[in-house]
Amino acid sequence: MHPAPSIILFTTLSGLGFGMLAFLSLDVPAPRGWTAFWFFLIAYALAIGGLLASTFHLGHPERALKAFTQWRSSWLSREAWLAVGTLVLMGLYAIGLVFFDTRLRIFGIPGGLMAIATVVATSMIYAQMRTVPRWNHWSTPIVFLAYAIVGGALLTGRVELVRALLPLLLILQVFAWIDQDRHEKADDTNIATATGLGDRGRVHAFEAPHTGENYLTKEMVFRVGRKHAAVLKVAALLLAMILPTFLLFLPFHHTLAALAVLLHLAGVLIQRWIFFAEARHVVSFYYGR
Repeated sequence: MHPAPSIILFTTLSGLGFGMLAFLSLDVPAPRGWTAFWFFLIAYALAIGGLLASTFHLGHPERALKAFTQWRSSWLSREAWLAVGTLVLMGLYAIGLVFFDTRLRIFGIPGGLMAIATVVATSMIYAQMRTVPRWNHWSTPIVFLAYAIVGGALLTGRVELVRALLPLLLILQVFAWIDQDRHEKADDTNIATATGLGDRGRVHAFEAPHTGENYLTKEMVFRVGRKHAAVLKVAALLLAMILPTFLLFLPFHHTLAALAVLLHLAGVLIQRWIFFAEARHVVSFYYGR
């Protein structure tokens, strides 16, 4: 599929923001006073910035509020409700820490759990799509959640925890890529099954269904070169996990910590580009791709 910048920013920034909110609420000790203020400011900027970025991918952004009406059947709607609930509860929790030096667990614990649930709901928007074999895979929610947890730990300064988690995240990501390739190759969907003409003999595309580009060809029919994808995967692993791990084992310095965060963010952006670029929607079979 075509990697839209708005969706890449949405999944990357919101994952980091909600992961950070989860650590601020569920981990101990919690920051207080102005320290807490800056932590929550960064977390809210990431979470809300990601959510706002997602609206730029809508054909009619003014209709975004309608997403809240389909919570019974839509993971997008569930994500919207969970995100709003998280931001409200964590806002109340932040007020207690910043202004009253009080940890209001009645807001913090459910807020943190809802932050995690929001990331899971975001991942399920893609994981439940049977039309995209690479997404309809066990790894999608696990990888989304793993990046949110590692990013949240990194942004809240849990250095020792991040040192242990980054190598595990690298192993998880490599295994997920390998198994996604296997799952996609094992999928029996092809142009014959997509058109329903398989019982009539060998099926191939004579020409495209229409003469010009449309939404489907722009968004759904996209192919990234294998060598290009391999280079990007190495870059994602290097930036998101390997280099930050190396920096975090050096004597602590705020400049090095900030650099580790920026490198991780760059790596996650590349990983999300790959996530969308490698996904093949079954509609591509109608175009002979």
